[in-house]
Order: sequence, then C-alpha cells, then structure tokens
Amino acid sequence: MTTWSSPFRLWRHGVLGMNARNVAYISRYNARSRYPLVDDKLKTKLVVRKASVTVPDLLLVIRTQHEIEQIDSVLANYDKFVIKPAQGSGGKGILVIVGREGEYFVKASGAKLTAVDVKRDLSNITSGLYSLGGKPDVAFVESLVVAEKTFEHISYEGVPDIRIIVFKGYPVMGMLRLPTRESDGKANLHQGAVGVGLDIASGRSIAAVQHNRPIFRHPDTGYPLSDIVVPHWRSLMTLASRCYDVTRLGYLGADFVLDAKHGPMLLELNARPGLSIQIANNTGLRPRLKAVEALDELSHFTAEERVDWSIEHFATAAGGQSDFWETASAAETGTVRQHEQEKEEVA
Repeated sequence: MTTWSSPFRLWRHGVLGMNARNVAYISRYNARSRYPLVDDKLKTKLVVRKASVTVPDLLLVIRTQHEIEQIDSVLANYDKFVIKPAQGSGGKGILVIVGREGEYFVKASGAKLTAVDVKRDLSNITSGLYSLGGKPDVAFVESLVVAEKTFEHISYEGVPDIRIIVFKGYPVMGMLRLPTRESDGKANLHQGAVGVGLDIASGRSIAAVQHNRPIFRHPDTGYPLSDIVVPHWRSLMTLASRCYDVTRLGYLGADFVLDAKHGPMLLELNARPGLSIQIANNTGLRPRLKAVEALDELSHFTAEERVDWSIEHFATAAGGQSDFWETASAAETGTVRQHEQEKEEVA
C-alpha cells in the first residue's frame, strides 16, 4: 500500500521540490553558457583535469557509423570496458562489460553479448537515441573501474558510486549508490540500485532506500547497510568542491567512484541533479541550501575552507539516525515473515 505526504508536511521537513529546485537554484545559479561543460562527458573529462581531478582512462571515441564497423580489432585488446554516450542522462545507453568468454562480451548481470550487440548499442548512441534533445551524439569507451574491496559485500557485480551535491562550492549532501541484480550492475536508483545516505562529516551511512522505500540490508548480498564508512571521504568532498571552481555552476551534482588502484575518480558532473538524495538521507536539502545562501560571498576562498564549513554545520549527530535503522530493520523482518507465510499458505 502506497502512502502519501502532503506538500505542506514535506515543506516543513525541509524537502526541496522539483519546481523550487529548478527556479530558485538551477535557473538562478547555473548559467546556461556553462551547461556544455557538464552535459558533454568528454568535455567534462578535459575540464576537471585542470582541477587535478582524476578520471577513468579514455580508450576510444566513436563519432561515425564507419568507425563502428571498424571497432572489432580495437575492442579485441580489452576484456573490461564501459561504453557511454557523451550527452546521455539517467544512465541510459551505458554498457558495462566485465569480461570476455570466447567471442562474447559479458555484462555485470552475466548476460552475454555478441559484437553485433555491442555495435548496435554504439549505433543507438551516435544516432542520438540517448542524448539530450535526441541530437546525434558521440560514443566513447573508457576503462572499467575496479571497485575498492570496502564495497564488495554491499554491491552486486557493478561499481558503486558516490553522488555529492555542491552548492556555491559547499558540499551539502552525499549519497552512496549501490548496484543490484535488478539494476543490472548499474548504480542507478531509477533502475533499482540502492541509495545510502551519508553523513557529510564522516561519510558513514545514516539511511538507505531502494525504490524510495527504507531498507536495512542489501537486497542481493544480505549485508547490513548501517555500518558503512566511505573511504577517502575528505578527499571526495574536496574534489567535489573544486568542481565548482572549474565549472562555476552554483548548483551541481558530482559523481565519483573509488578505484582500488587510483582512489577517488570523477565519473561525471550534473547541472540538474535529482532530488532522491533527500530520501536516501532521510533529510531535506532546503535548510542546508538556505544556510549557504546566507553566507557572505567572501567567507571561504578555498575548497578546503568550504569543506571545513560544511562539516561543521551539516554533520549528523552521533546516533542521530538510529531510529531509521531500527525501523528499516523491523519493516524488513516483517516483510520476510509475510512472504514466508504466503509461501506456506500456497504450499
């Protein structure tokens, strides 16, 4: 049974709605002239390097159908890689290959693809099937990130990523996104990945949801989500803050992965980050955004200073979300018992 909250109740809890986000923050603080820097992932790679932000290695760029037909010999050199549309959104068009079995390419889910399947995905990308506005696009192939072992018990096949919302250079909210079998190994909440809210001061987990519903354990591994601490958290916060210095986008989302060898790496930037991060954190964005707006423009000059301020003002009190985990655990236990009873009745 679905329950609904009134807009007034959400407002009282500090939840930022889509219209308010678009008008009060995106339109006001994100100049349209700066959008190409983040809407095109290839441009993003070049731009963030100026801020000493590490990104996955670029292996190949495909612009035409002719290049697609000639790709077999190139891909033969790689067992693991990721294909992405330069101007895609919402995770659409991304193809993650985790290995090879003979002539087949193996996805995170275990599904096997032929070279024809891979070429079809590339053709769809270049034709603009996944691009903003449906315009012809560019496909690119980059190295597959090898996730840190910290996440091996709380992720299914794919690589988890970390989304940090940055407002005027100040990190205001963070979330860890965990791939599941349902999401086909992708860290995309709309496709069934798990969203884990993170304490802005320490990177520890404070809440978790799947399909906007509270959960206590990863749905595939069964591992508890209440004791996660994201490594390199301070570095991630600082890198996210630097992305503002480079793009000058006042309201943005920075997506990172933690590579086992290279540490924090930027995946992409988003000038229109979604709002589900509030559900994952069990906390509204609006009070934090208002607190940053109230600051003097010259309060903090460096990314490190902005991070210090965010940690001081947006930290979650120790034990502050203990009620969430207790409720999520109880709800999960009740659901399991209900399913067991239904099975017994059927039997």
